[in-house]
Amino acid sequence: MKKNILFSLLIFFASQAFSQSSIQRLINNPALKHASVGVMVVDMNTGRTVVSYDEQKSLTPASITKVITSATALELLGESYRYATRVALDENDPMRILVLGSGDPTLGSDAFGDNTVAFFINATDALKKELSPDKEYSIYVVDNLFGYDGISPEWTWIDIGNYYAAGSYGISIFDNSYKLFFNTSDRNVPPKILRTEPEIKKMQFSNLLTINTSGGDNGYIYGVPFSYDRVIKGNIPAGRAEFSIKGDIPDPGLFLGETLSDYLIRSGIKIGKVETARVDYIAKNPVSYKVGKIVHTQTSRSLKDILQEVNVKSNNHYAEHLLRIIGRTQNTDIYSDPLQAGIDYVKNFWEQQGVSTTSLTLYDGSGLAPKNAFSPAFLNEILFFMHGKSKNSKVFFDSLPKAGKDGTLRNFMRGTKYEGKISAKSGSIGGVQCYSGYLIDGNKQYAFTIMVNKFNGTRSQVRSAIERFLLSL
Repeated sequence: MKKNILFSLLIFFASQAFSQSSIQRLINNPALKHASVGVMVVDMNTGRTVVSYDEQKSLTPASITKVITSATALELLGESYRYATRVALDENDPMRILVLGSGDPTLGSDAFGDNTVAFFINATDALKKELSPDKEYSIYVVDNLFGYDGISPEWTWIDIGNYYAAGSYGISIFDNSYKLFFNTSDRNVPPKILRTEPEIKKMQFSNLLTINTSGGDNGYIYGVPFSYDRVIKGNIPAGRAEFSIKGDIPDPGLFLGETLSDYLIRSGIKIGKVETARVDYIAKNPVSYKVGKIVHTQTSRSLKDILQEVNVKSNNHYAEHLLRIIGRTQNTDIYSDPLQAGIDYVKNFWEQQGVSTTSLTLYDGSGLAPKNAFSPAFLNEILFFMHGKSKNSKVFFDSLPKAGKDGTLRNFMRGTKYEGKISAKSGSIGGVQCYSGYLIDGNKQYAFTIMVNKFNGTRSQVRSAIERFLLSL
């Protein structure tokens, strides 16, 4: 018995020494010479820390923030939760059509391969049965569920106006994004704007783009919500008859109303005024409508499916809507800030689960805000909870991309012994590279979080260093 105990102790101390040497190799990597690094690896079978380094240090997380958002949404709303957008007749005004937004980010989305215009087709078919072709109707889009501060105040100018920083409102359509097409065939002139898809007639572009020969897409669209003026900067590849970059739709609620109007007009229904609740909201006017007969309800995919998109594809737009719907469930006053309410709920919920949130500073649900911060130890506690204590454990685990297989981890750990055995979320913005998730290899079951900030090497060098560290576990 004593020999067995002694042998076990020797193995334990040897593994600890090996793990610490692995950490030293990671932090001493030349690509990380000036970086701030935080690491936490925990054995989920025993709760024992396998290896750690500055695990309590708050660091910029980028998209591993989505681990927090998705776990919290799953615990609060459940895997079967669905958004529902309704089309109704106004009981106060028989000539007015109401579109009632629920904050559904999947409406018209191409993420799942569904028909992106199904809402318009279905709503038009339903309304034609109720409306007279001899009368003129108006459309009022109730898109005020989240108010109209659709972006985090901590997002940066370089991001605002681009598709990955689209605003989050009570109505979302086509992922709140459009494609802007250019012709770059003539290498001697700036890129020529061709069109937007879908067409947004009010858009005005100041085109400062140039052409490159590297083939890289370095084009950015700058602009603020509800403004149709956009500035385009950067460079895009030469020699293309068509090349597109993506921007955010300035006013998704109004765009949805105008698109529905076009569908109804083509079907023989006369439509006059199209407006949203924004003017009334800003003026704090009392509600002027009364929901009458519901003629069509468009439901979203389940939260289970939505989380797959959030984590596998790192969908910022979906994540931001999730945090706001969390907030709105806690405070139903549409004049309250759903983003802040969501952030407050996140902190309170995890504190109630015994997770210390002292390292947590949160400004959004996607990780786009550079001022977001938390520690590897904090996120590991959430991973540990979701694996061993949550009734939603399997749904959460399955929502994470598999290393070397899919999503943002398609090329990570590919061809190694841990390909397909790591399920994790990656995170990267300027100077930040992070990974957080699970390593499951037989009886070896680890939760890990690795956060690197302000690295001086290339991103590929940092990724390689992290891969080598994980392979040493």
